[in-house]
Amino acid sequence: MPTIVLPGQRLPDPRLADEDGLVAVTSELTPDRIVEAYTRGVFPWFERRGLVAWFSPDPRMVLEPAGLHVGRTLRKTLARATFDIRFDTAFRETILACARTPRRHEHGTWIGPRFIDAYVELHRQGLAHSAEAWRGGRLVGGLYGVSLGAAFFGESMFSKVPDASKVAFATLVSQLRDWEFALIDCQIYSRHLASLGAREWPREAFLGALAAAVARPGRVGPWRLEPASAAKLSGGQPDGP
Repeated sequence: MPTIVLPGQRLPDPRLADEDGLVAVTSELTPDRIVEAYTRGVFPWFERRGLVAWFSPDPRMVLEPAGLHVGRTLRKTLARATFDIRFDTAFRETILACARTPRRHEHGTWIGPRFIDAYVELHRQGLAHSAEAWRGGRLVGGLYGVSLGAAFFGESMFSKVPDASKVAFATLVSQLRDWEFALIDCQIYSRHLASLGAREWPREAFLGALAAAVARPGRVGPWRLEPASAAKLSGGQPDGP
């Protein structure tokens, strides 16, 4: 049986997670709980019967901003400037689009009303951010996550047209690299993230790097994309095939 954590109690040490990475369950999902969890290497994954499950998988999927891989095809898409990339102009719309996007091997969505309310409040506090791909005045792709110190915790992404989320993600990573962020938590393995340079880390290595990253000063408040960061992605030679 997973540990049930009551309001006001701290989450257990993530090293005590079971073989699936489950650390604990709670009845509440608040911005403060989410911040506590991310700071300690834990994240909320889904809600069932009013209980929220909190995970810390081993290994952990992580991208160091300097390790971003932009392949030839994505580089060409970036060079064509197919999308207008913006930060924090449509956070609620982005998380709602992520919630409505069908996922392979999943029935329904884990981004329920309580998740949406909690992350929208974190956005209001200047801790949660969205990277958005716009085309023809329409939001066609993007992602959202939380920033604490020099760490960014990616949560979910969506695309209504090919490459929209990839371009938004690559642009965000380029900006985080220029802002000297240490790591991007991608949570669990996916081929999509691996193609962009994310790698699996042992939990212990992730927790050590995370502690150092969240101890650094953060960028609280609305984010704006700096043109120089976006320009770096489409210039120079492609990385790999």
